[in-house]
Amino acid sequence: MADSRGELPHITVATVVERDGRFLMVKEASGNQIVYNQPAGHVEKQETLSVAALRETFEETGWHVELTGLLGIYHYTSTANNITYIRHCFIANALDFDSTAQLDPDIIETMWLTEEEILQRKAQLRSPIVLQAVEHYRRGIQFPLSLINEP
Repeated sequence: MADSRGELPHITVATVVERDGRFLMVKEASGNQIVYNQPAGHVEKQETLSVAALRETFEETGWHVELTGLLGIYHYTSTANNITYIRHCFIANALDFDSTAQLDPDIIETMWLTEEEILQRKAQLRSPIVLQAVEHYRRGIQFPLSLINEP
């Protein structure tokens, strides 16, 4: 369904990657702001959700990951641009890091943050979904990848 401007919601993906009590995060430029986010981005034409999640995580962090579950599907309308996002958030394990990877130009820094460090940046999170996803992950919410029917 189109929003009030006649635009369809943006379909996005994100990954929650936790290792040794720290979460893989990116510091990125978004418009005129610097924000923190999980590795995330838009699904490209004819791309599956899981392939998009793997691609976006690598392009934004240089990390190859393995998807282990679906955390949830989040609906959010940004107050900054009035765009509605449907975010498919995956849980993933970090496999290996490619130090030669060319990161997306909007990425300023990749980092591993504790939940407390993420909370300290609450006002700078890209959206409330960032913290909500961490909280859901901590509560053990997880759905099998088979919930998503992809070719």
